[in-house]
Amino acid sequence: MAWSAAQYLRFEDERTRPARDLLAQVPLETVMAGYDLGCGPGNSTELLTNRYGLNVITGVDSDDDMLEKARDRLPNTEFRKAGLSTWQPDTPADLLYANAVFQWIPDHLSVLEKLMDHLKPGGVLAVQMPDNLSEPTHVSMGETASVGPWAPAFADGSLRRKPLPSPTAYLDRLGPKSARVDVWHTIYNHPMADASAIVEWVKGTGLRPYLNAAGAEHQEAFLADYTARIAKAYAPMADGRVLLRFPRLFVVAVKK
Repeated sequence: MAWSAAQYLRFEDERTRPARDLLAQVPLETVMAGYDLGCGPGNSTELLTNRYGLNVITGVDSDDDMLEKARDRLPNTEFRKAGLSTWQPDTPADLLYANAVFQWIPDHLSVLEKLMDHLKPGGVLAVQMPDNLSEPTHVSMGETASVGPWAPAFADGSLRRKPLPSPTAYLDRLGPKSARVDVWHTIYNHPMADASAIVEWVKGTGLRPYLNAAGAEHQEAFLADYTARIAKAYAPMADGRVLLRFPRLFVVAVKK
């Protein structure tokens, strides 16, 4: 499925904040070989190059539009096209960093476990993933998908992301290969202008597969139904804005 870098970047500051928070917990002073996995339009890659240097970070993504924007943003940084289910670095890495991508990868725990084998001793696997399937933004996607003429396209339930494993699962799987594993949740609270702004946010990520599956002929009606549900779920604050609650899971593992 094609993604839209322009739509994603409409909320660049909010989307980059978890990437900054993840990087702040990476215990590496220097990096000689680092990878930004699922680099998207390069906003997270820029954080890494600012800290470790242009020539030691490589961005990896499977989407052509995202890679084009990343190369425009960081013309002196290398970017590669690859799917993360099977990708591995050519040589052992100091840092494998992934901001908001592995929630899309089937059986990502097994993928992360294998990636630990491609780190140097003392190397770091740093991962952040949205853990928001119980939030109204995502519950409403399923509700809208089940009504209207587009419903048959969603009958098999395959579009709904699977819930993330428990923190214990990451510790159990990564712990045997790690000197230390840290796992934590952070809940971000983003003030948004209104319900339509929340819809614009999720159009860049979780809602996009639903709109594609609904088909061009139904997208407008699908969005109208979904937006009405979001407006009902997010009550205005005193100043008229609404608050988008966004839980995220963080994992930082240091290789033995």
